[in-house]
Amino acid sequence: MKFTNGYWMPREGYREQDPRMVFDYKISDTKLTLYAPFVDVTFRGMTLNAGMLTIDITSPLEGILRIQACHHKGAGAPAPAFALRDDVLPLNVEDSEEALTVSSGSLSARINKRPFGIRYFDNGVFLTESGFRGMGYVQGPDRTYIKEELSLSVGETVYGLGEHFTPFVKNGQTVDIWNEDGGTGSEQAYKNIPFYVTSRGYGVFVNDPGRVSYEVASEKVSRVQFSVPGETLDYCLISGGSMKQALSLYTALTGRPALPPKWSFGLWLSTSFTTTYNEETVLSFIDGMLERGIPLDVFHFDCCWMKEFEWCNFQWYPEMFPDPEGMIRKIHDRGIKVCCWINSYIGQKSPLFDEGMEKGYFLKHPDGSVWQWDLWQAGQGIVDFTNPEACAWYRSKLEALLDMGVDCFKTDFGERIPTDCVYYNGADPEKMHNYYTYLYNKVVFDLLEEKRGLHEAVLFARSATVGGQQFPVHWGGDCTSNYPSMAESLRGGLSFMLSGFGYWSHDIGGFEDGCEPDIYKRWTQFGLLSTHSRYHGSGQYKVPWLYGDEAVDVTRAFTKLKLGMMPYLYTQAILTHKTGIPMVRPMVLEFPEDETCRYLDRQYMLGDSVLVAPVFSPDGQVKYYLPEGRWMHIFKHEVYEGGRWYDETYDYFSLPVLIRADAVFVTGPDMPHADYDLTRDVTFHICDVSEHSQAIVCNDVDEAPATVSVTREGDALKVCISGFSGQNQVLYGGQFYPIEGDQLLLPIK
Repeated sequence: MKFTNGYWMPREGYREQDPRMVFDYKISDTKLTLYAPFVDVTFRGMTLNAGMLTIDITSPLEGILRIQACHHKGAGAPAPAFALRDDVLPLNVEDSEEALTVSSGSLSARINKRPFGIRYFDNGVFLTESGFRGMGYVQGPDRTYIKEELSLSVGETVYGLGEHFTPFVKNGQTVDIWNEDGGTGSEQAYKNIPFYVTSRGYGVFVNDPGRVSYEVASEKVSRVQFSVPGETLDYCLISGGSMKQALSLYTALTGRPALPPKWSFGLWLSTSFTTTYNEETVLSFIDGMLERGIPLDVFHFDCCWMKEFEWCNFQWYPEMFPDPEGMIRKIHDRGIKVCCWINSYIGQKSPLFDEGMEKGYFLKHPDGSVWQWDLWQAGQGIVDFTNPEACAWYRSKLEALLDMGVDCFKTDFGERIPTDCVYYNGADPEKMHNYYTYLYNKVVFDLLEEKRGLHEAVLFARSATVGGQQFPVHWGGDCTSNYPSMAESLRGGLSFMLSGFGYWSHDIGGFEDGCEPDIYKRWTQFGLLSTHSRYHGSGQYKVPWLYGDEAVDVTRAFTKLKLGMMPYLYTQAILTHKTGIPMVRPMVLEFPEDETCRYLDRQYMLGDSVLVAPVFSPDGQVKYYLPEGRWMHIFKHEVYEGGRWYDETYDYFSLPVLIRADAVFVTGPDMPHADYDLTRDVTFHICDVSEHSQAIVCNDVDEAPATVSVTREGDALKVCISGFSGQNQVLYGGQFYPIEGDQLLLPIK
């Protein structure tokens, strides 16, 4: 939201007032309260006819300062609130004649008393400041706003704000936090998160579920401005000394990602959206994959498992699926899980509509009638998840499917939520627009945890807001079947990963349009080197044999590659669950000191040791950058030197996938599914060992990890393992060495 005409002048119709001084303040053990009038009070008469901001500063976690600025605290309708950690820590406040300094851990804020301003530091190092005309109260033609402007240092870059498909670095952009169903090719986003991090290692979270408007080095090119309508602004400055630590603190505040089950990391195959299918079609697809030696872990039924115009009735289409329980048993007998598409919209033709209308389970108009429209489903109503009885009703429909054998759900939509409606609990509909997806996905995820158990629940969700990271997995939405869309999907995913989310997927082959064999094979490589991997489309089946024999071979090769990486991937997933640091990592997150990495959005780190650079060109050419160090190419079995760019050409069976050469990389045996014992019959890949390298493998979140260490001892390498079983081996210098017992000595090559 832009309030100025250039740097100095207000926009026509807007009046801005900003704090000029700290007139008074109160210090308690856990809170500093500032009274900051809009005038510089030099005599008593100036306290008349003047507005003021009341600013509370607290700390919910060490390393986080929460700033709540209020103009008129009696204003505003009932609103939803993000579920945050509710600790309030003791504050250290120092008072001097010129300033107040408040600290939480290594983070401190220096509040200048006159003129008013706030400067933030981490261990004494300057981060950012709210300076001249930074914080302010704005009166517009139709409503009021409170805004804050935080400075950007020279060269500082900004990331996050959700899954945005616009440029990865957000400098120069205007971003409104408002969920919309706009595909991956527009400035709209399904997952808007009012949190950003910068290259200086701090994050800023605006604690408001409504429309937060950002001007990121756009309206004022050396500042990030964020504003909210109303009379109160609530934000947190988060710093732990690095981008990783800022993300970890943010997720400690708003909720850490749940741990998805092992099987969810395997390959998912979908019916696709508007295709024609029945039980025979589904089983032919599954058997076709297995007959061709392609491991498959999940089969997904998209919308048409239900009758047309009746989404959602949660009833299997009887003519197509006369015996759904029997069909699900057949799929389970093949070792494959079942996922069903759902959303929270009930079409008027659905038998559930009258039931929901009679009992008051839908969003309503102010006159009490059901809020309906024809976009998506004719006459659809929207389930009101602020109504506990509506939640129980919706859960009961899903519980019947789970009792039938369904394993998980794709929770589609959740963005097209009206603002001219009334909620059961009286919540502000504007603030509910983004927040709705949290309630929707929470209802479904909580049910899955109750029915399937902890760490067995998984969704495939499209929309999200703050806290939604607790209900994985999320996918990137409706992309087209071409290279630009493949690249924009990755770009959005990287922004999403810097917004507090840990796991991410996308539609392999693209959703819209027809998919050419070339795109199918290249997207297969990329998709099976993401945390979660699903073939999906709109009106086109995505089984590989429809795209040629080579597509079958590519799918088999990369699915087996991913399953072999499960000891590494699942260990990284557990670390994401425990720390909030994402599995798919933008290069800048893993290498913040390397300025070349700041703008890289066509490659990424998968965990802390594996670099992936997808191919985005039909000629197989890819240009990628390796940070300093030595890297081992897993396809070429060659060592690459870092600190430089590479320009290479690849066939469909390879792409740049490189491992830090000083890492011990652990892979598993050839297995038909992703859920296996990750500490049995493994291979330890060793390239460079300067003095000492080690790795852990977690088979279960509640078990002690297995460990491997490699130590240079004179002219030999000593390999020590603990917690592994079966027949394990070392791959070193192109040769395999079996490990007898728990130690092995190797001559250095």
